[in-house]
Amino acid sequence: MKVVIADTSPLNYLILVGAVEILPRLYGRVTIPDVVLRELSDEDAPEEVAGWAAGRPAWIDVQAIPISEDPSLEGLDEGESAAILLAQQQQSEVLLLIDDAAGRAEAAKRGIPTMGTLGVLRAASLRGFIALPAVLARLMATNFRVAKSLVDDLVAEYEQRINPVENP
Repeated sequence: MKVVIADTSPLNYLILVGAVEILPRLYGRVTIPDVVLRELSDEDAPEEVAGWAAGRPAWIDVQAIPISEDPSLEGLDEGESAAILLAQQQQSEVLLLIDDAAGRAEAAKRGIPTMGTLGVLRAASLRGFIALPAVLARLMATNFRVAKSLVDDLVAEYEQRINPVENP
């Protein structure tokens, strides 16, 4: 069975758009490093996110990860570094949920498959769990940064899937 590890960003944004409950539907359980839980609970975290972290659901597993002195992780925040290290420690197939481009690049160097917030939302949409355009609109109303063209492409793909044009 695939082990799913999450960094802070995908959880944060899925909570903010009201879609975090797609994670157990897609993956069953999700494991986070203890530092990710601390980041979600931080006083600077949005109130909704901190509240979710305080009463985290049973499908979230938290694992302590020692701080690493790995120089290849310099430049990444603690949550990203810990999530990469936790994913690397897994003995089975793993998927790392992470948005940060540098973090995704480091994970790729280590052979760790990744998916970001948009990928999770797309996967949920493909399974019929969400109406993608509405969730993407809520996501774009947050401070999530992504090229508008990528969002437009996802919406167009969704609309084509929902309302396929018949060929004459």
